[in-house]
Amino acid sequence: MGRVYAILGDIHANIDALNVVLEDARAQGVTHFVCVGDVVGYNSAPAECIRIVRDELRCPCVRGNHDHYVSYLDTNLSDFHPSAAQVVEWTRSQLSDEDIQWLHDLPLQKPVMGFMLVHATLDKPNHWGYVFENSQAEANFSYQYTQLCFHGHTHVPIIYSNEPGGVVHYEARDFTLELGQRLFINVGSVGQPRDGDPRASYVVYDMANRHVRFRRLAYDVEAAMARNRAAGLPEKCAARLAEGR
Repeated sequence: MGRVYAILGDIHANIDALNVVLEDARAQGVTHFVCVGDVVGYNSAPAECIRIVRDELRCPCVRGNHDHYVSYLDTNLSDFHPSAAQVVEWTRSQLSDEDIQWLHDLPLQKPVMGFMLVHATLDKPNHWGYVFENSQAEANFSYQYTQLCFHGHTHVPIIYSNEPGGVVHYEARDFTLELGQRLFINVGSVGQPRDGDPRASYVVYDMANRHVRFRRLAYDVEAAMARNRAAGLPEKCAARLAEGR
């Protein structure tokens, strides 16, 4: 049996969404898990999500910007929106030294069995640049030497393709990888989707059959919102889960 990967990203400490995704992934025949970063941030279960990714799944993972802000303790938060800075400080208070060190030590990019993982872009992974347009994806392809690179950061699932006429994008859809294609694929967000659809998002990659599938799953959003409120996190962290924004 060939390897079937679940590509997770932007879990953002949402244990309710993560548990549903893991259950679905196993039902889809997934044999291996990887993560494109931001295990923590915004939501109320950072330690629990780290434990699952690090200890239970033991999956390759890259560092996202929220993982960075939480674990690089000298990061200046003065330019942050006050609510974002509040969540970073709160998250630090919930984690052990081991948890913080694990986040700190995550690489910015990582090759896995012939494909790449990065949180933002391969050209400047530590600048946390957002890719919303073809022109923003173009620089990434100068550094992408594999057919597939999976990323996150925008929380919006989409496919960027490097084609003879230039970079084009396609809406998230299932497809079979063709020889010669080079694709930069945003897997969406497990824990805080921002495309107007509150359902958790992740990708299944069947290596043997060269098939990529986008999965969207309903989970108990109300429970996740209640956890955030009980933790005293800013109301925006709860409200945006229902909005998918």
